[in-house]
Amino acid sequence: MPENRFSTLTWDTMLTMYPAAAVPSTDDYYRILSPDFPGFLSGYIELPLLQRLSGIGLLCGTDWTPLYRNRFYYSRLDHSIGVALIIWHFTHDKAQTLAGLLHDVSTPVFSHAADFRKGDALTQKSTEDGNIRMVQTDKSLFSRLAADGLTVDQVADYHRYPVADNEVPHLSADRLEYMFPSGMVLEGSWTLDDIADTYDDIVLCRSENGNPEPGFRTLHVAEEYCRRFCNTGHVLQLNENKLTLQMLGELINRAVSLGLLLENDCYTYSEADVIRMFDSYCGDSGFERLYRTFRTMTHVEHTDKPLPGYFCVSLKVKQRYINPLVVSGINKSGGLYEARRLGDVSSYAARIISDFLSYSDSPYGCVKLM
Repeated sequence: MPENRFSTLTWDTMLTMYPAAAVPSTDDYYRILSPDFPGFLSGYIELPLLQRLSGIGLLCGTDWTPLYRNRFYYSRLDHSIGVALIIWHFTHDKAQTLAGLLHDVSTPVFSHAADFRKGDALTQKSTEDGNIRMVQTDKSLFSRLAADGLTVDQVADYHRYPVADNEVPHLSADRLEYMFPSGMVLEGSWTLDDIADTYDDIVLCRSENGNPEPGFRTLHVAEEYCRRFCNTGHVLQLNENKLTLQMLGELINRAVSLGLLLENDCYTYSEADVIRMFDSYCGDSGFERLYRTFRTMTHVEHTDKPLPGYFCVSLKVKQRYINPLVVSGINKSGGLYEARRLGDVSSYAARIISDFLSYSDSPYGCVKLM
């Protein structure tokens, strides 16, 4: 049986696979997603509800530890704007676009590390729990929606719009957006030219359930997108990533129990605020030791058993992979192309997906406590 292709893609291999490059311009990236930046978005972006997300990183607190070599900082606000632009580009529908813009307003500091602290590493959905409530209770948002002739119910839940969101492994604006910058930041696997070429190939297709879904015109473009997406998804399923998010989750839990943080602070402070607070804290030796480890760790041991004197994790986590649609012919009805799943028409992609789903890291990831 052939070796799983991901078995050779270790942490160091993944993070050094692509050479260093200039930090891309977010504005240039946005112009790829939608050459037309809709003017109505600007007023919403300025709302405190959304501005808070500028201090929350897309990549779940990994900007704050040298275990990662993140190439630049990309915020949840950057991501939310990108999602909105993709939806606008494909639908030109204000309600759907704003639902995409607002879909992450409940994200706390360190993003999905909050799921790990709540025991939700496998689905990573607990960060969404307050999103609809926060949208429905923001008075500044109400007045702006009314001026645009929209109701809060039209924008409170982006799950109702399949172009905005759908289930893994289908493609959506949210999934499409977060993997472009994740690949750029984590391992440098996308350039703006690569993104432009890939994005230009995407059209709206008809999914198996009849809903619109972004898909690809061209088989080889879809195959390459699948490869890059799964490679970045592989970074997110390695023990290094599991350990980092679990450690951050435990640090937040300990900070709350020590009275260093209140639960509500996770939704009002920026990550930089929390890091400054943790940097200056003196008191509980267990917290200090764990935090020093987070801020200085550069290597994780992959082991069969937990190691004494180490922080160790053994977790199953959400697997982020893709099996997008590919246009299957010239037929087009209702504005949507007929299409098939990439894994059904490409043995190359089917192997990538199979290897990704069957990959298993060592039972434990461990880092020596400082």
